[in-house]
Amino acid sequence: MKKLVYVILILSLLLLAACGGTTGDSTSNQENTDAVETATDTNKETEVPEQNVVEEVAVEETQKESNKEDVPREYKAALQKAKQYAEIMYMSKAGIYDQLTSEFGEGFPPEAAQYAIDNLEWDYKENALKKAQQYAEMMAMSDSAIYDQLVSEYGEKFTPEEAQYAIDNLK
Repeated sequence: MKKLVYVILILSLLLLAACGGTTGDSTSNQENTDAVETATDTNKETEVPEQNVVEEVAVEETQKESNKEDVPREYKAALQKAKQYAEIMYMSKAGIYDQLTSEFGEGFPPEAAQYAIDNLEWDYKENALKKAQQYAEMMAMSDSAIYDQLVSEYGEKFTPEEAQYAIDNLK
């Protein structure tokens, strides 16, 4: 019985403390209310932009997903083929585009090939380096000959920057 009285007493005190008590003066209660409202307003200000950013990211992701669904099958196929050329044959961006659009290559329409190039995220400097290593090992070519082959419009079609990266990092 004594335990029940103590529990009720403790709960009453907690309830009284949570309510702020009824014996305090109205000025201090008003100050507490103002402080709570200010803190709440501050939290609202910081939470709203974060929430907006999260919502914007979610909208962008949804748009990307819906855009992927809107992409024609042939464009997706061109992108898949472009990735294969980049990954397996270490081709340059221009080389892949030409291969995709060539009547002797893949025969994709220019729009599909451009979509593939625009959406393929690839490190072409690394491709230039791998291609340079192939030329050095298989054909025992000089650095200047490799560079020329890498940038040639009849060769690999890498940019001068990509080709120089390859020569600079060739082992």
